[in-house]
Amino acid sequence: MSKPYILLVEDNADDIELTQRAFAKNHIANEVVVMRDGAAAAEFLFDENRVRARSMPALILLDLSLPKVSGLELLQKIRANAATKLLPTVILTSSKQEEDLVEGYRLGVNSYVRKPVDFNEFVEAVRQVGLYWLVLNEPPPPAGGGGM
Repeated sequence: MSKPYILLVEDNADDIELTQRAFAKNHIANEVVVMRDGAAAAEFLFDENRVRARSMPALILLDLSLPKVSGLELLQKIRANAATKLLPTVILTSSKQEEDLVEGYRLGVNSYVRKPVDFNEFVEAVRQVGLYWLVLNEPPPPAGGGGM
């Protein structure tokens, strides 16, 4: 994967489809790689070949309620690893729990976005997230040396 891509960590098929439709509607052409649980996402991110090749996502969209490894646990692993600790990571969740918001920021999330219920509002939220993180934001350089 040579072009910047988005890693969407989401287990709900409807939310995956909505997110992909929202990106398409907003002409965000980056490939979206979908992982349906936290363990699969961790395996994907920490694969030694991917780390060595510096083939990391330009953006991680992370749900909190995931099977196997929760979104907050995955965020903690992302921030604890030298190869992934600077990756732009946005929690995209329906959780309205203040504890989730506080813990996400405590663990180093870059942004916390609640999923709007209305489709048009969801499309607009995804447009703004994509515009900011994929166009306006200046990303950090790849992890030095490619090691963990």
